[in-house]
Amino acid sequence: MARATSRPPSTRAAATKTAIPQLAWDAVRPAPIVLVSGTETVLADRAIRQLRDILKAEDPSLEISDLDAGSYAPGELITLASPSLFGEPRLIRVDNVEKTSDAFLEEALAYLASPADDTYLVLRHNGGVRGKKLLDAIRGGQGGGIEVVCAELKRDAEKFDFVSAEFSAARRRITGGAQRALVSAFSDDLAELAAACQQLLADASDEITETVVDRYYAGRVETTAFAVADAAIAGRHGEALGLLRHALSSGADPVPMVAAFASKIRTMAKLAGQRGSSGELASRFGLAPWQVDRARRDVQGWSDEGLGRVIGGLAETDAQVKGGGRDPVYALERIIETISARGER
Repeated sequence: MARATSRPPSTRAAATKTAIPQLAWDAVRPAPIVLVSGTETVLADRAIRQLRDILKAEDPSLEISDLDAGSYAPGELITLASPSLFGEPRLIRVDNVEKTSDAFLEEALAYLASPADDTYLVLRHNGGVRGKKLLDAIRGGQGGGIEVVCAELKRDAEKFDFVSAEFSAARRRITGGAQRALVSAFSDDLAELAAACQQLLADASDEITETVVDRYYAGRVETTAFAVADAAIAGRHGEALGLLRHALSSGADPVPMVAAFASKIRTMAKLAGQRGSSGELASRFGLAPWQVDRARRDVQGWSDEGLGRVIGGLAETDAQVKGGGRDPVYALERIIETISARGER
């Protein structure tokens, strides 16, 4: 996998002043203490695996050990960090630090005062307040560590960048349309998105186009909530209803479907009447340039009043599908009708 240049991670934690470097998952490097924080398990697993590969390349005799902070037995850390007979470097991976036992917390804090030579201690913390004392000590500089921030990728622009990086790392070409199709199809699960990228890299040859993505994931792409929203926004009422019913019969949840509708309509409302280049507006509103172009195209023919009525209708629909109404499917069908009519009825 291609090594990335160090860049600040896009997370709230990155804004917090610390005494240690905070790196993106793909900029991980060896350090006596490596704190891997954040809720995005896919990125955290990759960061830890990449660190292991770096250390193994440096010394194939690397000893690898695993601990669970939640079920920790006193003395385990010191035993694993003790010098071995042949002096091999050691990688100690500790999972569930957010569930740390008192014994691990006490011994880990003591370890920070004098980390063992040729030992790399990786601490995986998924979030929460448990273990905060240890995190504060590491972030304060004790142990000479680094933090690898693996925050959840929430925005489509971040997921689009993730897909782009996957194919760039493999030196493969993928079209913008194919990237958008993948993000739309797997927007709710980064693990599935990553797996889809790897399958295309393994199975498909030459350039990855939207046609290739459709061939592999046609059912998933066609039934995504964003595909339903796209059909409705384009005024294709019958097609949108058909896609909705197919999605629901495949197990789609009405709540995230409404969220997908709202996301697209809000983006259209933000860009309605805005002037400037795609790049300028993308930077101003935290979007990808292709999202700006798409929203500008989608909002053509809409009135401000129509957008307002649809936004109000989406708020009402959201309440109904979350238990405020008797028939979530009927509520979805009604809002699709309203969107297809551009809010004019």
